[in-house]
Order: sequence, then C-alpha cells, then structure tokens
Amino acid sequence: MAFLLASCATPQERAERQAQMRQTVEQGIASRHLHIDIRSMNTLRYGARAVSPDFFLELRGDTLRSYLPYLGQAHLAPMASPSIGLNFEVPMLHYAASRVKANRSLLEIEAKTQEDYYCFSIEVYDTGEANIRVRMQNRDPISFDGWVTER
Repeated sequence: MAFLLASCATPQERAERQAQMRQTVEQGIASRHLHIDIRSMNTLRYGARAVSPDFFLELRGDTLRSYLPYLGQAHLAPMASPSIGLNFEVPMLHYAASRVKANRSLLEIEAKTQEDYYCFSIEVYDTGEANIRVRMQNRDPISFDGWVTER
C-alpha cells in the first residue's frame, strides 16, 4: 500500500517527505533521541529472517533501549538468564556520531549489561533506512535492518 501511495505522489510531495525524513534523522542523531523499528535480522549461522514489527532499538539521551530478537550461538551464557534476545535498557558507555558520506551517518555505541558487553554500529541514511550491526563478547554477531520512525 505504501508503494501505491508513493507512486501516486507528485515529485514535489516526495521531495518534501525526503526533506522531512532527513530533518528527523539529523535531529534524532544530534539530540540522541532516535527510534528504529526493525524489519529483518541477518544471523551468522542461520541467514536472513523477517521479524515481527514489535522489535526496535531506541536512543533516549544517554540511555540505550534495546528490544531485539537474537538467533545465534552463545559462547558463554550466564546461568538462568532473565532475558531472551537482546532486551535491555542501560546507560551507554560510549557514544560517537559521525557523518561518513553525504547521505549517511555512523553511530558507534557501547553498552554493558550483566549478561554481556555490546558494541553497536548503526548506519543511518537520510532516507530513514538504518542498518545495525551488534558485536558481543559472549555471542555470535548479528545485524538488523530497519527504519527510523518518529516517536
């Protein structure tokens, strides 16, 4: 349906939507308030998978809120782990944002929970598209594709 609506839009309307999304992305990165809805995950051992629309990654100032699925192998798992997936809300240990190309920004985030140490590398395009790569000490890496949304 979105494709149908996009194809009916005039070039001016598309340009206005693109400008609005670019502004949303730039403001979200500058203020550290960014919400990314996840649409698929790419696993090391099991290939690409579509995911339900419930999953997200969110920046709220100095806090990282992660509600992401995980499919992979744990090299060292804590006994009686309280969560399934990458589900946590913690302060960020490190945050760096840079503009790597004219249409793309790169966010580097580090966070630590009781279960693991996480390194997030997030590419955010001016179109609102986002690619998230997650490296962990005790699990296989995983990546996600999604879209920036206004919340």
